[in-house]
Amino acid sequence: MQTIQRLAVAISLFLATGAQAQPEFDRGERMEWWREARFGMFVHWGLYSGLAGTWKGEPAPEDRNLEHIQRVVDADTYSYAAEAIPKFTPTKDFATAWAKLAKQAGCKYVVFTTKHHEGFALHDSKLSLYDAGDILNRDLVAEITEALRQEDLKIGFYHSVIDWHHPQYDYRQAKYPSYPKDNIPMTISPRDHSVYVDYLHGQVNELISNYGPLDILWWDYSSFGFDGDKAWRAGDLMAMCRRKHPDVIMNNRLFRRPEAGFSYDGGADLSRPLDPKYGDFGTPEQHIPEDFDPQMDWETCQTMNDSWGYNEHDANWKSSAEIIRQLIDVASRGGNYLLNIGPKGDGSIPEPSIRIMEDIGEWMAVNGEAIYGTSKSPLGQPGFDGRITRKGEIYYLHLFSRPEDGVITLPLPGKQATLLQNKTQLKVDVKQGELSIHLPETLPDPIATVIRLQ
Repeated sequence: MQTIQRLAVAISLFLATGAQAQPEFDRGERMEWWREARFGMFVHWGLYSGLAGTWKGEPAPEDRNLEHIQRVVDADTYSYAAEAIPKFTPTKDFATAWAKLAKQAGCKYVVFTTKHHEGFALHDSKLSLYDAGDILNRDLVAEITEALRQEDLKIGFYHSVIDWHHPQYDYRQAKYPSYPKDNIPMTISPRDHSVYVDYLHGQVNELISNYGPLDILWWDYSSFGFDGDKAWRAGDLMAMCRRKHPDVIMNNRLFRRPEAGFSYDGGADLSRPLDPKYGDFGTPEQHIPEDFDPQMDWETCQTMNDSWGYNEHDANWKSSAEIIRQLIDVASRGGNYLLNIGPKGDGSIPEPSIRIMEDIGEWMAVNGEAIYGTSKSPLGQPGFDGRITRKGEIYYLHLFSRPEDGVITLPLPGKQATLLQNKTQLKVDVKQGELSIHLPETLPDPIATVIRLQ
């Protein structure tokens, strides 16, 4: 039976993708919009969202990463589903609210989870019964993509290559994340991981075939020694995706090795350009890198509190000011900022996330030109409390506070300095190749006042 199922999947993939070689593509052209965008919204949402960090009436023993709650409580897949499915109750218009909030905040793209490590697919999969189509009689991926297109947002699919539900996923070869202990007796032994990989390719083929143009594929997650072709037939998987979507941009997490943008301790290592065979951009997580190769495209993903998925016990919310300054910091280093929201089980967005996104949107409405399409500051860290971004011959000075003497002096060219907030022109002096800008007594924006230097 397994052989027949594998053959059926293989034939369907061959017919759907064709046997032709991967087409040629211009990486510079397809990366252009992504490099211009600078700001995107990440969404972690699945069965874990309804559990909200609580297992059978008690807070989970960990206070973060509770999109991993099945692993944290060591639940088998059937006990987990029995607890989680009744609490996963998406409302009719949840996706519209997501898209409108992303647009309001100034995001240019949205990456959302199509399947996390728990194995529950948000699309209507023909290869599984553990999906939104069979459980909810809805295709949530279709609903989300339609809503994002209504707001003219670029679309990214996060897809976990780990699967704690599939009985043939061979957890023994993956060093992290650990496998739910109570799930081990529920799986087939010995495992044939190639059966799972066929399934993985089949579900990805559904996602790239049924939802129109796709802009980003955000893979997650590989381990050292178990990555790439050995773990996922990564070359074939990427080639299949590019045949359907030649311009799709992919991250580097089908791999876990130094040449693919990872250090030996598993974190990001951006010290060399990324060969496109490993992906298009590096993925530092929960931190902003200080050292990286100037030819390396990278995107840092960050949470608003300590959690990716919704966790009712996590009240450690960052301030809007901290997050806006992180966005500025990332842009000043030439990276992209992917900011996460964790909706509840009904798809509604927690109020603190809404407030933060609205605050970002207000700041971006005034200062967005100092973020979109900018490049790394040529000065590194400036000699004032703030950051610098650049767009051609225009420099943007982001001031987090006012120096005591009210003057900024920089080794930059410039004749005209204008506050973006109120278009006020500031006094400028040039002496011995240095530029001095005289600031008003009070900066108009306490989070980050932007000066346009031309």
